[in-house]
Amino acid sequence: MFETLKEQPADKILMLMQAYKEDPRDTKIDLGVGVYKDTSGNTPIMRAIKAAEGKLLETETTKAYTGLAGDPGFSDAMVNLVLGDAVPRDTVAAAATPGGTGAVRQGFDMIRSANPQARVFVSDPTWPNHLSILKHMGIEMVPYRYFDDETRGVAFDAMLEDIGKAKKGDVVLLHGCCHNPTGANLNMSQWKEVVASLQKTGATPMIDIAYQGFGDGLDADAAATRLVASSVPECLIAASCSKNFGIYRERTGLLMAVSQDASARKLNQGTLNYLNRQNFSFPPDHGARLVTMILSDDSLRADWMAELEEMRTLMLSLREQLASELQRLSGSDRFGFIAQHRGMFSRLGTTPEMVEKLRADHGIYMVGDSRLNIAGLNKNTVPILAKAIVDVGI
Repeated sequence: MFETLKEQPADKILMLMQAYKEDPRDTKIDLGVGVYKDTSGNTPIMRAIKAAEGKLLETETTKAYTGLAGDPGFSDAMVNLVLGDAVPRDTVAAAATPGGTGAVRQGFDMIRSANPQARVFVSDPTWPNHLSILKHMGIEMVPYRYFDDETRGVAFDAMLEDIGKAKKGDVVLLHGCCHNPTGANLNMSQWKEVVASLQKTGATPMIDIAYQGFGDGLDADAAATRLVASSVPECLIAASCSKNFGIYRERTGLLMAVSQDASARKLNQGTLNYLNRQNFSFPPDHGARLVTMILSDDSLRADWMAELEEMRTLMLSLREQLASELQRLSGSDRFGFIAQHRGMFSRLGTTPEMVEKLRADHGIYMVGDSRLNIAGLNKNTVPILAKAIVDVGI
C-alpha cells in the first residue's frame, strides 16, 4: 500500500544545512539554522545544565515513567517562569511535551478537539512548522499581516484589522517574544490593543514562547504572555526550553491551558493527559528534570540566569555591530532595524534572488525569506556579512 504515498516537500532549512556542509569555501557563514552559537561558533552546554546533570547522575534512582503530564515539579517550575504571579496557579493545567514543537502540536490538537471548525489565525510570516503542522492536521489557517517589508517593523494597523476578523471559536496564534522569523516585536502598548481585540471578538489566543530571556530579559520577555493570560477568559501557551536552557536535543517543552474559571482546570488537565497518551504516552523527562533542578536551586538558577544574560547581551552587541557596520558601508541608516529587533533572528526584507546571490557570491547561507540567525555571527564575521549585503545591493 505504501506505493500510494506522495513525495513530501523537503525541509528548506535542512536542505540549507546540507548545502552549507558541502560548500568548500573557508569563508562561508551559516546564518540559517536556528541554534545559538558562542563566539567560537559552538553551541555550548550551559554551566548550570552540566552541574545539574552531574547531580542527577549521582542521585537519580529510577528510569521509570513519569505521569502522563510529566513530573508535576517541572510544570510548577515552568508555569512560574513563564507566568509568574499573573494568574493563580490553580487556573493553569499543564503537560510536558517533546520540545516546544510538541507543545504546539498538542495545542493544535486541543483546539481541534474543542472545535473541529476552529480557524487558526497565523502571522505572516511565522515559523514554518506552524503552517506545516496545521496543514497536516487539516486545520484551517488564516494569515494575518504582521511584517512590513519597507520598515522591517510590525505592520500593526494591518495586523489589528486582520485579527479583528476572528470570531468566538477561532484561535489567534501569537509569538510571546522574539518573533520568528522577523525579530520584530510588538511593544506593550500594542499588546494591550491586541488584548482589547481578543476581548471584543471572543477569539482564543494561543501563545508560542520559545525564546524567553533572549530578547529584553526573562521577565520582560514574559510580560506580554502574562498580560494576555490575565486578561482573557482562556488561552493556550506553548513554551520551549530548547533555546534558553540550550537543551535542543533533549526535547523539553510544556503546554499550558489557562482558564479564569478555576473549575475548568480539571477538564483541561484531563484533556492534556489524554492527548499525551494518544500521541506519545509519557513525555521525556531528562531535560525536564534538569530544568526543574535549575529553577528550584538558588545557586543553579543564579548561574543559569547569568549565562543566559551573557547570551542575550552577546546577541544585542552583534546586532548593534552589524547595524553600525552596514550604516558605515552603505552611508544609510536603512539597516537600523537590525539593532531594534530582538531574539536570534532578523528578516532583511529582501528577495529570494538576493539571498541566493549572497550564497553564490559570498558563501553566506540564510533562509530564502531573508531570515538570518544573528547568533550565527561573531565579531569577525559581522564585517564580512555587512560587506556582502552592501555588495549585492540589498
